[in-house]
Amino acid sequence: MKQVLRNVNIIGTGSYVPENVYTNEYISTIVDTDPEWIYDNLGIKERRIASPDQFTSDLAAEAAIKAIENAGLSVDDIDLIIVATATPDRLAPSTAVIVQDKIRAYNAVAFDLAAVCSGFLYSMSVAAQFISAGVYDHVLVIGADTFSRIVDWERRDCVFFGDGAGAAVLSAGAKDEGFLAFRLYSDGRGKMNFTIPAGGSEMPASQETVSKKLHTFQMNGKAVYETAIQALPQAISHVLKDLDLRVEDVNYMVPHQPSIRILKKTAEIIGLPFEKVMTNMDKYANTSGGTIPILLDELNKSGKLRVGDILLFAAVGSGWTWGASVLRWTKSS
Repeated sequence: MKQVLRNVNIIGTGSYVPENVYTNEYISTIVDTDPEWIYDNLGIKERRIASPDQFTSDLAAEAAIKAIENAGLSVDDIDLIIVATATPDRLAPSTAVIVQDKIRAYNAVAFDLAAVCSGFLYSMSVAAQFISAGVYDHVLVIGADTFSRIVDWERRDCVFFGDGAGAAVLSAGAKDEGFLAFRLYSDGRGKMNFTIPAGGSEMPASQETVSKKLHTFQMNGKAVYETAIQALPQAISHVLKDLDLRVEDVNYMVPHQPSIRILKKTAEIIGLPFEKVMTNMDKYANTSGGTIPILLDELNKSGKLRVGDILLFAAVGSGWTWGASVLRWTKSS
């Protein structure tokens, strides 16, 4: 979808991260890794980890309530709930209907969307189309993940991820405000570079899959980096061209948080000063579907945003999936 037909605003944001903190120094006591290397190369100092009795839906519900309150709405006003997650509570039912029940938003339709780290960006595009078509008035989009449940804590790549959730309420807006364009892409040839082998129909759970740790994620870090620094600039360039905007017109880039190296290289390639690239991976690491909405909520609550600011969203994730979107901010602080 290149152009939104009837413009759509973000009218409220919310986020939630668990209280439990794993610092780099703590992780270095359980796996062979160097805290300084983690920070220098990934930009991560610590990450939040869900407690044993916290599930993805719990994090999502906390963020959802905050977003609805920030929008000045009630749960009864929500027509649709989309949850972007790669770590659902269960294979069935959807995490979205579990969240619906937890926040008592019984007027809403609810479903999950699976695009891993690009999930929230994809979900905003889906929500915008429903609103643009006049099907729904208020859509609650949530990105939530508990990657700590699919991490092998004996492998060094456990340092990449943390748990968290963010949410946004999208509603119809006037011409030339809100979302201006989306560009979404996917390429299934990259499907094995970040994957969780077991737990689906291809490889159902068994004693063997559990003993071989096939329910934890497997990642080709080099392929992720090389794909990201090509895919993100491509998507950004295309979406800006669609709108006849220059990179200089962007006030803030609100990206997925893959690593500080990827974001710095992307900014260098597109010519965006890095001070315009918003990051919070030092505090939360990569929260997958939660990264963009958590970051957006922090930016919204910081008082930095002004009406008319141009926000650039961008993400790349497993699949491969990637994309970019441009929004003209209209919510006053």
